[in-house]
Formats: sequence, C-alpha cells, structure tokens
Amino acid sequence: MTTQTITVAHSPDSDDAFMFYGLATNKLDTGSLRFTHVLEDIQTLNEKAMRGVYDVTAISFHAYAYISDKYALLPHGASIGDNYGPIVVSREKFKPEELSRLKVAVPGKLTSAFLALSIHTPEFKYEIVPFDQIIEAVQEGRADAGLLIHEGQLFYQSLGLHKVLDLGEWWHERTGLPLPMGGNVIRRDLGAETISQVSKCLHDSIRYSLDNRADALEYAMQFARDMEPELADRFVGMWVNELTLDYTDRGRTAVQRLLDEGAERGVIPHRVKVEFVQ
Repeated sequence: MTTQTITVAHSPDSDDAFMFYGLATNKLDTGSLRFTHVLEDIQTLNEKAMRGVYDVTAISFHAYAYISDKYALLPHGASIGDNYGPIVVSREKFKPEELSRLKVAVPGKLTSAFLALSIHTPEFKYEIVPFDQIIEAVQEGRADAGLLIHEGQLFYQSLGLHKVLDLGEWWHERTGLPLPMGGNVIRRDLGAETISQVSKCLHDSIRYSLDNRADALEYAMQFARDMEPELADRFVGMWVNELTLDYTDRGRTAVQRLLDEGAERGVIPHRVKVEFVQ
C-alpha cells in the first residue's frame, strides 16, 4: 500500500492539542495516510494559508475570506463560542462605547476576534502583539486595552484587569448565533478521495478525544502554559465540544453571517461564500 503524508498545522494550545490527541499519539487507524503535525501561532498559520503551505491547517474564519480559492472548510474542528468569546480587558474601567478612543493590543488583523471587534467598533487604534503577551502589554500600560483570544479569558480578573466587552455575548445578543473563531481547512487540490479520507481521520480524532476526555486532557496539559488542570479543563470544554464535532446548521449560518458583516463593514473587501467539504 502506498502511503501518503499529510501535513496538519495547528496552534500550540491546549484546545487544539486536545482535538488532535488521537492522531498525534497514533491511537487511530489512518489507513494509507500518515500525518505530520506542525505547531505555529494562529497569525503565522493564517499568513501561511495565504500561500497554501500546509495540506490541512487551522485558520481564523476571518482569514478564510482570503484563502477560499485554495482551501475548503472541513465540516468539523471548529472553535465556536456560544454566548462567549474573545474578551477585551483593561486596567482602568471602560465602557464598550469608549473603545473607539482606546489603543487596543490585538493578536493579529486576520484573527476572527479582530474582525468581530471591527464590526462592533469600526474605527479604533490598535497594535499587533503576540497573543500570549497581550495581558502583559495591558498591565504595563503599553496598550489601554487588550483583546484576549486564549486562556487569559478565564483568569484576567485575578490579575486585576476589568472586562470592557465580551464579543461572544455581544454577538449572541445581537444575532442569536454563536461566534465562530477558528476552523480547519483542507487544500482543494488534494482531490475528493483524499479529502474525504483526511476528513474522516480528523473527525475520528475529535470523537476519540471527547470519548477519552481524561487521557486527552492529560496530553493537552503540556500545551496549557502553566494553567491549573481545572482551568485547562474548563478552557478546553469551551472550545472543543459538540459544535467542534459538527458545526450544525446554526454554526454554519454563524460563519457566513460573520463574514457577510465583515464585508458589509468594509473590513473584508469582498463577499465570501462559505464552502464546506461534504
């Protein structure tokens, strides 16, 4: 049997590690497919997706607007917040309507969090800061506020920071939909048969992790950046759940709505039709 190697790129975070546990630790029968895992931050993954570097890659939904000619969305593997999402935090107390006059540390212009914030506040000053340094930038006063997309969402209060806005709550109140953050995409030129095989393997990996939660969480802890196990479990539960296994119609509608509103606001220069692998 001829083997085919598939590159799978995702971020070095506990939720992605949890999702890919079954594949990364060879718990699954992948037939003739062999998977090579690459770990990089989401901004780098978004930029490399523009060039079609990896066969399968995690991306921000905002970035999908610029790569849909090369990649299609897999029907699983999404991080979708249902009435919660990225949080804007600050040292001083601010109201959401004050964001337009603040300088906000953001994790990257192609992130879905940046897109959602730009829909909420069309014009604001920002500085791009690596996602894991944003809290520090706010604490040191280098930014008035920071846009948190990872574990800091759960412990910013213990550091004396205040919530300005939870974008997931705002989006849900406004649309009734969950707020999609990131998904997995696959290169269209791999062909229908390979795409179908890869999709099944990735779906099986998520299912395996959800069915073997304790073991998958123990594996994911090495990527949890010194979080306590209880906090890591909570964070993983927020971003790897049944919507990760299957977007459902509600999740798919939410992705299209987010990109449509981005185009209407001029954040995205063109309308995008969201296409999922069957």
